[in-house]
Amino acid sequence: MAIVEKVRVDKWLWAVRFFKSRSQATEACREGKVVMADVPVKASQPVLVGDRITVKKNGIFYDLEVVKLIEKRVGAPIAQTCVIDHTPEEELRKFESWYLARSGRGEYRDKGLGRPTKRDRREIDRLKQNPD
Repeated sequence: MAIVEKVRVDKWLWAVRFFKSRSQATEACREGKVVMADVPVKASQPVLVGDRITVKKNGIFYDLEVVKLIEKRVGAPIAQTCVIDHTPEEELRKFESWYLARSGRGEYRDKGLGRPTKRDRREIDRLKQNPD
């Protein structure tokens, strides 16, 4: 990994694995979804260590801080050392309640528990019929 003084913002976002392709990073810049200092930036805008970048991706506003500058795409463990994610937890979870309300189920099962057993299903059905 060579030491560089400045890197294009689209190249850096791709190198730290925030976007799957550099063309996606460039497109996000073109659409005004990448912001530095409250100003939308072009893909060719250079980033420096310490810069804060706000990126809108999938309806979530990510707040990223540049720690290291890299031009080439690297493995995930190395990429994680080049960026600090300051995105608030509420921002990351803002679609969770919307999804549950929209699905009409109002149910939520913790990740990793698998499918409910027959006994679990009976308890769920009993609670739905008698919410007392």
